[in-house]
Amino acid sequence: MTRNGQLQKFERGLLKILKGTDAPVIPVFLDELWGSIFSYDRGKFLWKKPRHWPYPVSISFGAPLHGVNDVDVVRHGVLELGAKSMERRKGRRLLPAKQFIRQCRVAWKRTKVADSAGTQLSGGRLLTGSLALHKRIISSVLKPENAYVGLLLPPSVGGVLANAAVSLAGKVAVNLNYTLSEDVVNYCIREAGVKQVLTSRRFMEKRPMNLNAELIYLEDLSQQISGLAKLRAFLTARFMPSRMLSRRLGLELLNSDDVMSIIFTSGSTGDPKGVMLSHDNIASNIEAVRQLLDLRTTDSVLGVLTFFHSFGYTVSMWLPLCTELAGVYHFNPLDAATVGKLIEKHKSTILLATPTFLLSYMKRCSVEQMSSLNMVMVIAEKMPDKLRDSFREKYGFEPSEGYGTTELSPIAAVNIPSSRLGAKISGQTSTKHGTTGRVIPGSVAVVFDLETNERLRTNKEGMLKIKGPNVMLGYLNHPEKTAELIQDGWYTTGDLAMIDDEGFIQITGRPSRFSKIGGEMVPHIRIEQEIARIIDETPNDEHDIVCAVTAVPDASKGERLIVLHKPMQKSVREITDQLQQAGLPNLWIPSSNSFFEVSQIPLLGTGKLDLRGIKEMAMCRHQGSL
Repeated sequence: MTRNGQLQKFERGLLKILKGTDAPVIPVFLDELWGSIFSYDRGKFLWKKPRHWPYPVSISFGAPLHGVNDVDVVRHGVLELGAKSMERRKGRRLLPAKQFIRQCRVAWKRTKVADSAGTQLSGGRLLTGSLALHKRIISSVLKPENAYVGLLLPPSVGGVLANAAVSLAGKVAVNLNYTLSEDVVNYCIREAGVKQVLTSRRFMEKRPMNLNAELIYLEDLSQQISGLAKLRAFLTARFMPSRMLSRRLGLELLNSDDVMSIIFTSGSTGDPKGVMLSHDNIASNIEAVRQLLDLRTTDSVLGVLTFFHSFGYTVSMWLPLCTELAGVYHFNPLDAATVGKLIEKHKSTILLATPTFLLSYMKRCSVEQMSSLNMVMVIAEKMPDKLRDSFREKYGFEPSEGYGTTELSPIAAVNIPSSRLGAKISGQTSTKHGTTGRVIPGSVAVVFDLETNERLRTNKEGMLKIKGPNVMLGYLNHPEKTAELIQDGWYTTGDLAMIDDEGFIQITGRPSRFSKIGGEMVPHIRIEQEIARIIDETPNDEHDIVCAVTAVPDASKGERLIVLHKPMQKSVREITDQLQQAGLPNLWIPSSNSFFEVSQIPLLGTGKLDLRGIKEMAMCRHQGSL
């Protein structure tokens, strides 16, 4: 019996049973058992109260598999059945807005959201405030014809209230990336057809922008809500039956495949693209995370990721709104001093961070401040081994690595630390170093050959594709790009990966981060890792992003590698010599005059490498050196 609902390794004993026969194998998938008494949900088998009653169970049968000579074929068949089963029952999955109403009532007196400004709301006050704000914006602010509503707010209780009110109104939330330039933000507004943007005067004073849309300030809306309106919202929130309230709000008219949010990609390689995420995309992701992390009422997640970031939108905001845990927010992910104080004050147990953010916390957050944490999920970039080891040495547990993209709502795979498993058993691995974990329940991950597009067996490198209910509806206004990346339900991630026989995914690179030099594909990430390893041997080891590799056009070899690096104690000659000693082919070793020192490596607001900014800086430095 699996301890977290993830499909475990299939053993080769199956092949011994089949040996000498021509018997087919019929895959069977048991869905919806997790949470029943016949599962290890909450760490107990049998002796617990089921999450609801009666408890439906879906049983799916697949097509017979003939000539089976690899257990991975059978495991894959069962995983695909799971994805189909999740797709079939999406009509029975509650929309996030409906889950929000129910969870607020369950947590009526318990703190549900809080932020660094000192605002703290119980479930009852959060629902009351959301209904009051919803009534105000629907009755006299938002125009009925405007289906898409922009939001320009930092991670905060106000940002949560605004997003909740927009969803209760059945509108599509478009959280705008305020770390981008004014021109790019206006491009996103134009792409989504946004006419009105919810924001705050205080925020616009700190980040003034001239936007091509009507600005609606939360401070003004708050003053316009009368005492009588607040009383009506309270009585509705407290006493109106959930189903009646959902009908009154018009939520019963929404379809699970309707768009819930538009989240724009970071634009690291081009113009941002609007990713259309449905209500079911978000709901299925929440269901999977809730299952994997065994969430309790004593849990709280510290939300430092912005709501225009898919992890911030789904995991930091809607996961607390739709489940037992609370959400705590701070607008500046690099403000380590405040982050440490918030974790200590609210006894936060879960933290999402990029490697860059985590480095900052390690330098400034004490062991006492971080003592309540039992899971830190690292996303966006590969976690360096030294970062994991240093974090464990200081805080006593390891951060876990996960994987996802905006197009996958966003979580696709995750390592589960033992601290989040309610029950333990030998032989069941839940985390593996150097990987991003197993695919989440209800989804399936496969690697395909880059040239033939054939599915590869385990431990073979190829293009990673994901199928499941978390795959986006598509790109807004770009059907051709959608058709290119989603075929037969499979989303092409753009990442190269290997999947081992236990189902753990190892990301090995991206085709976009390769250069073709002299007819050979040269991986930028591998070179970055080797240079970082060499630099990290210096006394001033900070485990930071110290270099970035890109390429510029070259007349003789097609492309030329360029290394942007921070100040380092070793000479360029020492580094190239050690790259050669490490066994890298000569084509992979940048020439000495291709190293350029920079004060900062270009990063996006999410902490990921700004590939376009790196490319532009490299072109400028290279041309200046000619």
